[in-house]
Amino acid sequence: MEIKVTAKNIKLTPAIKQFVQTRVNKIENYFDHIVWAQVLLSVEKKINQRAEIIIHTGGKNTVTATAVEADLYKAIDAAATKAEAQLKKAKEKIKAKRTTKKTAVVEEIATFSDHILLPTNDVKFSVIKQVEVTPMNPEDAAYEMERLGYSFWMFLDEDSKQINLIFKRLDGTYGLIKPIKKK
Repeated sequence: MEIKVTAKNIKLTPAIKQFVQTRVNKIENYFDHIVWAQVLLSVEKKINQRAEIIIHTGGKNTVTATAVEADLYKAIDAAATKAEAQLKKAKEKIKAKRTTKKTAVVEEIATFSDHILLPTNDVKFSVIKQVEVTPMNPEDAAYEMERLGYSFWMFLDEDSKQINLIFKRLDGTYGLIKPIKKK
């Protein structure tokens, strides 16, 4: 992680810079994808020491934490603690979203699997429909299927003169089943 340190109305000593880098590097333990950090140090009215830490993550999260103390080191530490708390919260939100999405997918699969009929030994047909098959190409068959509001359509392929089946897939595309001879 790259750390940029900027000081205003204060001399940036190597000791202060080293403390900032050590303290901000600890923040990486709380969040995986930190791109860079920016630390702004300033003195207000010669009494209050102000530290502001801005953490830029790879995603949409940008965390800003500010602390004002009488001692600069305490201000840096307090700002870093606030940033850690915000990153923990952001990480928990991301985990919650992932588990919610996984739960939704599992529920959707469970709902879908409830509608799958398992074959039984007693096969009963509720409807038997005789359909006249007309020669057409797959594009015309897809149009006819859509026009009638069906999810599949059986047709006689005008080129191969074989019965084919076209069906609508869940992603909105079409599937085509063509028979082949078993060897």
